[in-house]
Amino acid sequence: MAAAADLGRRAAVEAVATALLLVAVVGSGVMGERLAGGNVAIALLANAIATGGALVALIVALGPVSGAQMNPVVTVVDAARGGRPWREVPVYVAAQIAGAVAGVAAADLMFGHPAFFASTHARAGAAQLGSEVLATFGLLVVVFGASRARPAAVPFAVGAWITGAYWFTSSTSFANPAVTLARTATDTFAGIRPADASAAYTCLDRRVVRRKLLGFEQQFFDLSGGNGRESYRLATRPDRLQQRIGPRRDKYQKCGRRRFFERL
Repeated sequence: MAAAADLGRRAAVEAVATALLLVAVVGSGVMGERLAGGNVAIALLANAIATGGALVALIVALGPVSGAQMNPVVTVVDAARGGRPWREVPVYVAAQIAGAVAGVAAADLMFGHPAFFASTHARAGAAQLGSEVLATFGLLVVVFGASRARPAAVPFAVGAWITGAYWFTSSTSFANPAVTLARTATDTFAGIRPADASAAYTCLDRRVVRRKLLGFEQQFFDLSGGNGRESYRLATRPDRLQQRIGPRRDKYQKCGRRRFFERL
């Protein structure tokens, strides 16, 4: 009973954290667009800074309670690394999705919009999908690398990565399935068409995600086996990583006529 109550408390905090994150993402997008006078770069800058700042604050404040992962991919990888029991994963993921949806509704209502109205903001194409894969992979490297090397720096590292990824990815770095799903329900600056979101996550086959996001992340940071030097080489030498990926490429499933990691 005590364990179930503790899990429920942590899941509730996780839902609140994810909701507040979406309030920041969607709300800053609306405010930035209103104040930018048509200058999309200024609106994106406001959106990126507000999101990064909110991430830092939420992880610092709520991380000690629930972990403040706010991201199903991070939760799954954390379980795969032994950071949490697998039985907690469905509860956490459900809390993250519910919180994200609630956060979108709160942000929309705060700015006088309907709580939910489907987005018409097109974010389609192989380039944007590839951006999301790389942004998510980079987020995992940052989260688990920083947590191993300097745990106190994790909030700032995550905030910095997401703020930067808004600008160096063509997709503006969603890097979070719960956030992506929730943002289909707002036709504002931060929205994404439902068709584009569903296409992306239909194509991202579970086995491919596991191989790429879990397998290589573990190779980078599983230093206990005495392979720390090789982990560093993989993280800093694209040519060496390419050699590691190459022999396995033919095993990856196709999405249409493209392979997701063809450009790696």
